[in-house]
Amino acid sequence: MSNILRNIPSVNELLESAPLKALSEQANRNVVVAGVRDFLDDLRKEVQDKAKEMNLPNPAELAERIADWIKQDEIPLLRPVVNATGILLHTGLGRAPLAEEAIHAVQEVSDGYASLEVDLASGERSQRVKCVQKLLQQLTGAEAALVVNNNAGATLLTLSALANGKEVVVSRGQLIEIGGSYRLPDVMSQSGAKLHEVGTTNKTRIGDYQQAIHSDTAAVMKVHPSNYVVVGFSEQPTLQQLVDLGHRRNVHVIDDVGSGALIDYGKYGITDEPIVSESIKAGADVVLFSGDKLLGGPQAGIIVGKRELIDRITKHPLTRAFRVDKMTLAALAATLRIYRDQDSVEQKIPLLSLLSTSVENLQNRAERIAPQIATCPVVAAVEVTEDVSYLGGGSVPSQQLPTRCLAITPAGQSVDQLSAALRAGSPSVFGRVKRDSLLIDLRTVFPRQDMQIVAALKALSGLENEASEATPPLETLDESDIAD
Repeated sequence: MSNILRNIPSVNELLESAPLKALSEQANRNVVVAGVRDFLDDLRKEVQDKAKEMNLPNPAELAERIADWIKQDEIPLLRPVVNATGILLHTGLGRAPLAEEAIHAVQEVSDGYASLEVDLASGERSQRVKCVQKLLQQLTGAEAALVVNNNAGATLLTLSALANGKEVVVSRGQLIEIGGSYRLPDVMSQSGAKLHEVGTTNKTRIGDYQQAIHSDTAAVMKVHPSNYVVVGFSEQPTLQQLVDLGHRRNVHVIDDVGSGALIDYGKYGITDEPIVSESIKAGADVVLFSGDKLLGGPQAGIIVGKRELIDRITKHPLTRAFRVDKMTLAALAATLRIYRDQDSVEQKIPLLSLLSTSVENLQNRAERIAPQIATCPVVAAVEVTEDVSYLGGGSVPSQQLPTRCLAITPAGQSVDQLSAALRAGSPSVFGRVKRDSLLIDLRTVFPRQDMQIVAALKALSGLENEASEATPPLETLDESDIAD
């Protein structure tokens, strides 16, 4: 084994090899040196474990392997992907894409300094939330607003500020768990509030809340169960009933609406999703919602409601721990400004643009790119099929959206292998496997990305140079060529 270890080239010797010299010119030399050392450390460990059965590569082959390893290691783990899964708010793929205005706003405040906590008129220190507070007041009708890192943080902070050491009454049917092992009872426990469950899994009546309220009760909490549905023999009191009860008994009413719809999603076939302004109108004292789901903005937890309560929450020590940075605030402010013009919101908010795309449009796009996909050697067959998409992101799991997909049958490999190869490619394309086909769901694909999907399949087939031929991207075509 010692002879094998002695035969491993030195770092300096390898750095003089052609592959690593070339790599040093393209990348930072320190990165290459560190990569060579790490690779050799791993190789020495492998030699010690498998000395009797291992053949050591020659220096030239070893240099090639190290160069490939460094290149692969330098590929960013966080990079753009084409979402062809049919899940519009895909948590793993970053949920809602940002509007162009939001992206521009982030760039503007990020390439220099910004007035994050300074009042430009007086020069005095100010609160960072002020840049979005007025917008949230206008759009929701609330007296005041606060923005934190996400809705879980908003829940924890609100309960800590308003109910620490006291009881919060919640229906047993609303004690939700969402992704990442977030459980409402656990969050409540961490906040210092005491959970008081009422009712049953499927039925909770206003009388159950009424009987539970006593001198140690701080709040009644309504939680929208956005990631599951209870159907059949079920019952829950309305928010208005809870507000009337809460105000009679002098306890706060907290409404966690979850996904954060600022408009009625019924026109897109998505029903029963609460609208923030209606919760405020009904009299909820505090309303909690997300910024990166139905609102279509950056990840954020938004708290709106009565000024006196928002002030108490804002002054809580945990507020600083959950606060957001200038980029999030800039993106959120730009997104909220779009909502002030209802005539353009569908065109400017990417989520709404995808939702409002007609099936005829999806059909036309699928028919235009299917013949190009069919020419790829990795594809045995492709057909345009009808299917359904989902909103996702913990929102309305039972409601389906009509869509059109490209159903690809792979050639020479399994559908799982083709799916994995597309994910690892450039551009990275995420589809969904259904039986023996890979579905490319155009409901979640922007028109500008259609040719990227073709390019990705051609790249797997070794036809990169042909990817840009023939049909141009759809956004360059005449409007008469595409159905509305």
